[in-house]
Order: sequence, then structure tokens, then C-alpha cells
Amino acid sequence: MKTSVRTIFNEGDGHAVLMLHGLSSSPLELRYLARFLSDEGFTTCVPVLEGYTAGSREQSMEQWLEAATREYDALAERYERVSICGLSIGAALALALVHRRPRAQSVALLSLTLAYDGWAIPWYRFLLNWAYYSPLRSRYRYRESAPYGLRNDALRAKIARAMERDDFSEVGPSTISLPALHEASRLAACVRSQLRGIRNDCLIVHAIDDETSSPRNPRFVASSIGSAFLRTIWLDDSYHMITSDNEREIVARETALFLRESEIASRTGDAGGKPVVSKALARRLRQLAAMGKGRA
Repeated sequence: MKTSVRTIFNEGDGHAVLMLHGLSSSPLELRYLARFLSDEGFTTCVPVLEGYTAGSREQSMEQWLEAATREYDALAERYERVSICGLSIGAALALALVHRRPRAQSVALLSLTLAYDGWAIPWYRFLLNWAYYSPLRSRYRYRESAPYGLRNDALRAKIARAMERDDFSEVGPSTISLPALHEASRLAACVRSQLRGIRNDCLIVHAIDDETSSPRNPRFVASSIGSAFLRTIWLDDSYHMITSDNEREIVARETALFLRESEIASRTGDAGGKPVVSKALARRLRQLAAMGKGRA
């Protein structure tokens, strides 16, 4: 059985948020966040992107960006402000889009993935780009496995059952093709070269223990992006799928707060906002420091 894939759209005020899901997945990944932002008054749109969303014929990263650009332009014609939010590879796509459309109000990067380098990624991952140029290209599919991006045990068990029944679940696809992974790598390489030219307000939310995308990803972006208003939030009770996991409410609240602060700052002419380090990260750093002293 295949779950239907459809765009999520909620009408709100004049600040629209274009939300981009993860690679070969569906808008379901961002359903909770879209609903929360809608309740806060934002217009939210989580589109189906041809060639990128599950169930559509796979295409190149240039075509992913074209599809996302069309969605952005459609919102920009109707709403005073448009911000862009992306999850995982969708966050990399959001960066490419905001580089193309610098008039976007702001960009929110959730579990940003420029490299699959988390602790659960198999050792042979680096070989897959080579395999793309072999006969494996049309046969190999990377299969998702536990923990499925989730620290929450009950939700993880639910997703494991869903993965057995369907091609994808609310936290992503059961498998990802080699061509899709290759295009994601190409997208990431493109984004790395564009970061210094991106000056839009930027929010980064990432789990310290992300098993798919290590903290090196957001740290690289935070140190390279040209944003004057940059906020970084670290989570300590989630894995990769932070929009569904234990701290999804924190992710939703921080995203809504950032979007409104960005909007207000642009109206008042205040570039505002010093980089923020969350209490979760400060607590974890104290714990690590204490462990280091104990071993000394």
C-alpha cells in the first residue's frame, strides 16, 4: 500500500512560509510544524516537488531547484513576505533557493544535511558516489533502518511498522535511490560555494546527537553564511527527524519566534539578533567538561 502524497497548504496572514521536506520523502515530515505555524498566523505551504518528492519520477537537482522556485514565486505573487524552511536535504535546497531569490524574508534550516556523516551512517557511504557510475546505479537503494531519525522509542516502533507496509512514512522514505543520493551530493557542493553570498536572516536548529547529519554541517554553515541575523539552536533529546521527535514542540516554537522576530526587525530596520546558543547545548558542554575532568 502507498500513502497518498499531497501538498499541505494553510491560509494565514501576509507572511507565507514555503516548507521543503527531505529527500525522496513527502510533506508529511513537516505536517506538525506547518500546523503549528498556521495556528500562529502564518500562511504555510509544504509542496509536492516534481522529481524530488516520493512518487514522482526522479530528476536532477537543477530541476528540484526549478520546482521549488516556482512554488516560491507563486507565494511571492500573493503574500507580502515569504520565508523558506527546509528539513535535512530540504534545508540544503532552501539555501539554494534563497540564494536564487534573495528577497526572501528569512531561511530556517532544520537538521541541515550537506554531508551524510552522522554516527549511524554506514562506513561504506563514501563509496556510493563511485557506485553511481557503475551498473549499481539503477539497482542499488539505500534502505533506512533503526533508529529512523527518532530518539522516541514509541514513535520509532510505529515508524518501523509503517516502513514495512509503505514506501514512506511521516518521517521519510523506506529507501532512497543511488541517483537521488548523487543529486543530493551535487546540491550540497553547489550550496557550499554560495553561502557567503546569502545574507537573509537565518535560523539553524540541529540535534547534537543527529545520527544522519553531524553537527559539522550546521557549524560549517554558521561560520560561512553572510547573514547578519543568525540564530543557532541545539537540541539534546532528538535525532535527525526533529520535526517529529521528542523536541518537536521546541522546534515549532523557536521557528515561529524566529520568523516573527525577522519580520519585526525588517519593519523597524533593526538587523537585530546576536547568535543564540541554547540551554541544551550549554548543559551538554558542561557535562562533557565534567566527564573530561573525571578522566584526567
